[in-house]
Amino acid sequence: MKIAIDRMNLLRPLGHINSVVERRNTVPILSNVVLRAASGKLSFTATDMDMDIVTTTPCSISSEGATTIPAHLLFEIVKKLPDGAEVQIQVADGHAQISAGRSSFKLPTLPVEDFPAINSSDLPVRFSLTTPDLRNLIDTTKFAISTEETRYYLNGIYLHFADTTNLTAVATDGHRLALSQMKAPAGSEIMPPVIVPRKAVTELRKLLDDEPQEIDIRLSETRAEFIVGDVRLTTKLIDGSFPDYKRVIPAGNDKIASIDVSLLSAAADRVSTIASDKSRAIKLNISSGQLVLSASNPDASSATEMVEIDYDGDAIDIGFNAKYLMDILTQIQGQTIAIELADSGSPSLLRDPEDDANIFVLMPMRV
Repeated sequence: MKIAIDRMNLLRPLGHINSVVERRNTVPILSNVVLRAASGKLSFTATDMDMDIVTTTPCSISSEGATTIPAHLLFEIVKKLPDGAEVQIQVADGHAQISAGRSSFKLPTLPVEDFPAINSSDLPVRFSLTTPDLRNLIDTTKFAISTEETRYYLNGIYLHFADTTNLTAVATDGHRLALSQMKAPAGSEIMPPVIVPRKAVTELRKLLDDEPQEIDIRLSETRAEFIVGDVRLTTKLIDGSFPDYKRVIPAGNDKIASIDVSLLSAAADRVSTIASDKSRAIKLNISSGQLVLSASNPDASSATEMVEIDYDGDAIDIGFNAKYLMDILTQIQGQTIAIELADSGSPSLLRDPEDDANIFVLMPMRV
């Protein structure tokens, strides 16, 4: 194999590949990316055995062929080459010679035959989402994905039909819940409920920043495939049952406070500076026309700040994890957030009064 390729044409696909390949592998071939040069294009394939990624880019081919090269090493080399460089890659005698200008690198290769076969099982459900719609489903819920491996079924976004017309995405870690829904696209009506793993969600989100308006999605009960421009990302789905999240969404919270999002976020951020690093707990004292945020620390430090609000119900004190509260505030698109409360020990519902598609639930803390 012998090719010449522009540095940027090489760097961009390697960036996608780099974050899929695990840095530590007991199987050496899994640290490598497969390069195939044919028909004027260079294709890249990588896997961590749970997720596969395939992408292509144009190149000039002197000699067609295929090889595998250490993915992270190749990415670091190309990243450090000067802008506008033309990169030459030549493979012979078990090594890849990579050169650009006066720089030259020699990397070991492994046989393509040793690379595991990419799963191409049938994916019967097929539909498309626009980039903004998929980006919104991910951004609105991703922050609430659990990182506790013991409850593995919470380690992803639950995509399903909550009713007959809306495609719904939900994520929760037991402390907060985020839900986003949109009108179901044509073809998605027969999809099974699926849990897309956290790593796949993260990699998919990276692909959505500068790609076409339509994302093709293919699903079965065990696998999902996302085609984003010239990148195909395939992932195993989490094999587990997502809990009945509807039971924790409060329906009768009658104490409703309306607050300016930017004022509340800034105040919570300032007051939480004092909060204990372990709990990050802040207290909200809500009374007619005002909200007082406070925090204290075992070292006798304390902080308070008052924010004007629209509220005329009974006074209520409630504690929240400041980080969890600010994560939710970041997702509110409008200027105002409505916090719907029942009492100091019950979950609160947070949402943009002008947005019916996205809701958030936050569990209280003792402060």
